[in-house]
Amino acid sequence: MSPLSTSRRLLPGLVTLLFLTACHPLLGADMEMVAGKRFDTPVLTVQSRGAEGNKYGFEGGRVLKISGTYHLFTSEMIGDPHWVKMKLAHWVSRDRLHWKRASTLFESSGDFTGKDPRAALWSPLPVYDPKEKRWNLFYVAYQAAPDTSQQWLTNHEGRIWRAVSKTPGIDGVGGPYVDTGIVLQRNNDSDPWEGLQGTDSFFPYQVGDRWYAFYGSAHTERLPLSLWQVGLALAPDIAGPWKRCTELNPLTVETRFIENPIVTRLVDGTYVAVYDTDAPNAIGYTFSADGIHWSMGQHLVVQRGSGVWASEVRTPLGLVPEGYDLFTLFYTANEKVPGATADANGIVLTPGSVGLVEVRLKRIGGSVPGRK
Repeated sequence: MSPLSTSRRLLPGLVTLLFLTACHPLLGADMEMVAGKRFDTPVLTVQSRGAEGNKYGFEGGRVLKISGTYHLFTSEMIGDPHWVKMKLAHWVSRDRLHWKRASTLFESSGDFTGKDPRAALWSPLPVYDPKEKRWNLFYVAYQAAPDTSQQWLTNHEGRIWRAVSKTPGIDGVGGPYVDTGIVLQRNNDSDPWEGLQGTDSFFPYQVGDRWYAFYGSAHTERLPLSLWQVGLALAPDIAGPWKRCTELNPLTVETRFIENPIVTRLVDGTYVAVYDTDAPNAIGYTFSADGIHWSMGQHLVVQRGSGVWASEVRTPLGLVPEGYDLFTLFYTANEKVPGATADANGIVLTPGSVGLVEVRLKRIGGSVPGRK
């Protein structure tokens, strides 16, 4: 998770052949996401029941639908220092619109001296392991300190923690979760594109009998920032050990900005990832035939016209399948607040809320993936 990105808009053989064709990275580029109903107001805000004490709102995470219930895992920016004092929370809903806070998963220390590696906690992403039949929760832990004129230190040296639900099976999604350790961090194996920010996001997904994961980073040791990138890591199991796919990294889905991809496998086997982009009022998405090579990004506008309630659309919370080619897409965005001003980094600290849009997936030629 890179909350500083709020200011990003302010910065200036035959068999072989057949196999390669089947796994061509651009397969999926003839698909697109189409917005259906856009909801003109957020569905979860700091004014919602259960959000008492949450000063700055919500950012990032993932929504799942299990046995008819929606489960939201998200970062709550509960207090000061801003982006440092955090809770990772679990919310539930039966209708997508009315939410009940179920639990606090973890809480950060809020330490602002740069000494605590768990000063700020971000981006809780639950992923089910069918082998062990347990939910895994991946999240980012940062050190935190006051910024300097050259470096952004509010969140730095991000490390990816893995926690496992004590309750087995699909219904154990709510936990409680127990930490098992760090699975990825900046070290001697890091690629040159990774910087002081450390690892800012991590989402694992299964490809055959192996696991891949998107992860991200930025060179926050040099201001102003102009480039946020993602790469892939590979592991034999969801628990690791995780190894960077250096020969593929960084990915070229976007030329300048991409964060927090979340992957869904479609019924026809195609992979789609949604992610945070710098396109106005939009989220980004990309397709892959093999889960390894990804198409150039496309953008889906989630707020339009009189339904623009956010000063900035931020992070998609994954695609929730609703049947056939239909999906619910939740996302976080900063609300518009009259008279709000920017800080020294050009960041308007208005509350983060959760929005909603219905989408369908189709081929540009008219056919729908998975529909016979």
